Amino acid sequence: MNLIAFLLKASWVTVLAAAIAGSISGVGSASLIALINQSLTQIGSLKSQQQLLWGFIGLAVITLITNLVSQFLLVELAQDAVYKLRLQISGWILAAPLRHLEELGANRLLATLTEDIQNIAMAVFSVPTLFINLTLILGCLLYLGWLSVEILLTTLAFLAIAIFVVQLLINQAVRLFTLAREENDALMKHFRGITDGIKELKLHQPRREDFLEFELQETSAVLRSYRVSTQKVLAVTNSLGELLFFTLIGLLVFGMPYLLPTSLSVLSGYVLTLTYIMRPIGNILATLPNLTQAGVSLHKIDRLGLSLASRAETVTQTPAPAIGFQQIELCQATHCYQRAGEDNPFTLGPVNLEFRPSELVFIVGGNGSGKSTLAKLITGLYAPDSGQIFLDGQPVTDQNREAYRQLFSTVFADFYLFERLLGIPLENLDAQAKTYLEKLQLAHKVEVKNGSLSTTDLSQGQRKRLALLTAYLDDRPIYVFDEWAADQDPFFREVFYRELLPELQKRGKTVLVISHDDRYFHLSDRLIRLDYGQIIDLDAALPSPPSQSTTP
Repeated sequence: MNLIAFLLKASWVTVLAAAIAGSISGVGSASLIALINQSLTQIGSLKSQQQLLWGFIGLAVITLITNLVSQFLLVELAQDAVYKLRLQISGWILAAPLRHLEELGANRLLATLTEDIQNIAMAVFSVPTLFINLTLILGCLLYLGWLSVEILLTTLAFLAIAIFVVQLLINQAVRLFTLAREENDALMKHFRGITDGIKELKLHQPRREDFLEFELQETSAVLRSYRVSTQKVLAVTNSLGELLFFTLIGLLVFGMPYLLPTSLSVLSGYVLTLTYIMRPIGNILATLPNLTQAGVSLHKIDRLGLSLASRAETVTQTPAPAIGFQQIELCQATHCYQRAGEDNPFTLGPVNLEFRPSELVFIVGGNGSGKSTLAKLITGLYAPDSGQIFLDGQPVTDQNREAYRQLFSTVFADFYLFERLLGIPLENLDAQAKTYLEKLQLAHKVEVKNGSLSTTDLSQGQRKRLALLTAYLDDRPIYVFDEWAADQDPFFREVFYRELLPELQKRGKTVLVISHDDRYFHLSDRLIRLDYGQIIDLDAALPSPPSQSTTP
């Protein structure tokens, strides 16, 4: 998809209206040149000069107004198109399956949402000027054809050759821009390494130096090389364009009189008009870098959009608020994916499980055993590659998976904490939140006003308590906690296992807890023990070890 197709898709009616206004402006500009040329040949006639003056003023006003109308229309259209594109890409991402997004990588998505959108925004900002310049050049060419069709054909033949040569250079610039764009994905990954791994880099000088030299520096150097080469190609393109333009002027002035009988007024009209359109041609050449980058970004977005759209989850209707359930069954459910750095794919399952209201279930196992993957499969974030999930006897399919997911409220290990309590339509939200903040011992640090948290700048354990606050307010039938207690102090870990979880269970909630805290396993109704993707044991509740303390 190129830039013009992008704008036409946004609103072809606006583009057409802008084209008409721009065409009038271009014809007006060409007419002004014609008046100036005519005035130069009638300097001795006062009456003719006065008529030409009023015609000049009228054309100038018409040209100015139509120019502004065209620009205003295109500015509104361009910015509206970018606004809609941002929302469309965000919608694509939110509609895509979680596994597919994980395979694409956060760095690629961030690069699209930042650099690609910015490139397009910069290009569409220059579209109004580009459009006006093109219509102005077209109007001037019409005037040149009125002066002499033979000379115009010669001029167009020369311009065709010039455009062909310039297009070869532009193609080279597009190739370099494409390579640079691919390299930028890797650079975004390294930038995330800086922000996410800043503590590790600060504490280990050799690691920091290796990261700067072999990761960031190498990628940045390659990206710099591509962009320098691109700018050099574009500089050659601009210089060559100016050289070809002056070559055309030279051919008209020094060569055309020997090839065709040409009057001085016609020749001066050509030279004057071509000199006038040198500025809009220069403006068009100056916008080539932005237009080229935008073309590459649009192609990148097209590819990403096709990838996301082809895997988009089906939502046939707006899911109703989750009320409850009687039974969830996983029958021979499996999920398979390729782990980074491993030759063989990781397979979870086949899993045969069932869950009912008011159950407290612990999911345990070693690191990498598939506990979080199982949680994502149970919650519907991952679709089974084989097997089936049943909700109250009805299979969970692509058509109703979104509604199925509304049963769950989760706090995963890599949770994200929003500053506003979004999507919770409680009339007394602030009061409810205050009650839970006191329960979570955060009322002295955090307040909720108009559904917004006063701060999220807390320790990781306290941030997890705020995430638990959101889960409480969601009031879903099923709660899933992934290593929630790992960042809590011993006192609040005890509160979590012995007070908060039993309280949720008494309220009829099903609670699934991923945990390594074996001293609390006996509190569960069931244990699901995993080892490398396989359920190796389904234990009933264990008796409390007599040697372990049950006090904070």
